[in-house]
Amino acid sequence: MSDSAAMAVASARGAGRWGGELRAMLALGWPLILTNLAQIAITTTDAMMLGWLGAETLAAGTLGANLFFVCFVPGLGIAMAASPMLAQALGRGRHTVRDGRRTVRQGLWASLLLSLLAWLVLWRAETLLLLLGQDATLAAQAQIYVRGLQWSLLPALWFMVLRSFIAAHERPRAGLVVTVAGVAVNALLVWVLAFGRLGAPPLGLAGAGIASSLAHAFMFLALLGFVLIDRRFRRHYLLGYLWRPDWPKFRELMRIGLPMSVQLAFEVTVFNGAAFLMGLLGTAALAAHSIALQCASVTFMVALGLSQAATIRVGLAAGRGDRVGVGTAGWVALALGCAFMTTSAIVFIGAPEMIVGWFLDDSGPTAQAVLALASSYLAIAGVFQIADGAQAVGAGALRGLKDTRVPMAFAGLGYWGIGLPFGAALAFIGGFGGHGIWLGLAVGLGVVALMMVARWTRREHLGLVPVG
Repeated sequence: MSDSAAMAVASARGAGRWGGELRAMLALGWPLILTNLAQIAITTTDAMMLGWLGAETLAAGTLGANLFFVCFVPGLGIAMAASPMLAQALGRGRHTVRDGRRTVRQGLWASLLLSLLAWLVLWRAETLLLLLGQDATLAAQAQIYVRGLQWSLLPALWFMVLRSFIAAHERPRAGLVVTVAGVAVNALLVWVLAFGRLGAPPLGLAGAGIASSLAHAFMFLALLGFVLIDRRFRRHYLLGYLWRPDWPKFRELMRIGLPMSVQLAFEVTVFNGAAFLMGLLGTAALAAHSIALQCASVTFMVALGLSQAATIRVGLAAGRGDRVGVGTAGWVALALGCAFMTTSAIVFIGAPEMIVGWFLDDSGPTAQAVLALASSYLAIAGVFQIADGAQAVGAGALRGLKDTRVPMAFAGLGYWGIGLPFGAALAFIGGFGGHGIWLGLAVGLGVVALMMVARWTRREHLGLVPVG
């Protein structure tokens, strides 16, 4: 074969490999993306409906939801750690049934232990919010919401463990179907319990919290039923030997999952910290922040879905010992993530008032102030969309290699060492107010994105060689 012919064959194989990976990534990613969007639709539904009850109710719900997520995120990292563990085991092709059962079992137990600790904290939500300097009236109302919402933590984490299990087998559609049903259940229950429909008493914030807990319980039980009766999954006998400890698998789950939990905590709590700083600027600023953050969270769910797909596709290739496949999977996911977030940036910057208008009843006395602030915050969010997508997908690709400790350090430095302090300085020293806080978030996300992509570039260059 001539050199030119050999080059043509190699080029065709390369194009086929990239095209095949693109198709596999999209096939796996779109149900994960839609499932994430459906999950965020639960909190978006709560935010929109609470907004109909008034800006003060929305602000209190925002404080309560932020505190809840501070406690939820540590468990989320542990639940998500099942994905790279299962993916690499499937890639190796050995003991997959036993490994799957062992990993899921330890994920369920770890989620229960973390939930017990979180419930003790969340029950004292008002006290914690007062210690953080929040308005006493808002703190009292937030506690009402949290005491209904906190019971959703355990079924939500167990649902995530089962989602990781089916996604690692590249069969995520059942999670999508169940989550969409959960959105409908939540919306109906909020309508009934918060607003007092169908003969129920109007419970307001308490009703919204209880509705979300019931909806998450429904989602977990529905997905559990699926994996227990599905022909391909029931052979794993996931609930078999549920009481039996498995310390080696538990330690591996913690070794991978705890840094993931801390990294996610850094990322989520920087927005929680921003919300608490917004609370110091007044109810209008906090309500506006809630709306802008909810919109940014929706687009982030797409990047998160691609991140989850990258974890699985990279993990499968790593388990096979396929160095080229590892690199291809990671770069395809990064390209898709940045392409989508560029589109969302154009929308956020081009039409913020239209988007924010969906969340507000413009007849309220503070509605116009909230509308103006939220629109300007959302325009700033558009600026950091690409960075947000790059850091999320980069972290997901690294998780596929079980590389979680260094990305954790990147998140701590970028979000809490640079982003939030810079934003607070702009807000309270520079006089930029809430706009300064959002500019700080943009800077922090940009720093983390650069570090994550640089880390992935190094790992992809070295292939499967362990890196400290």
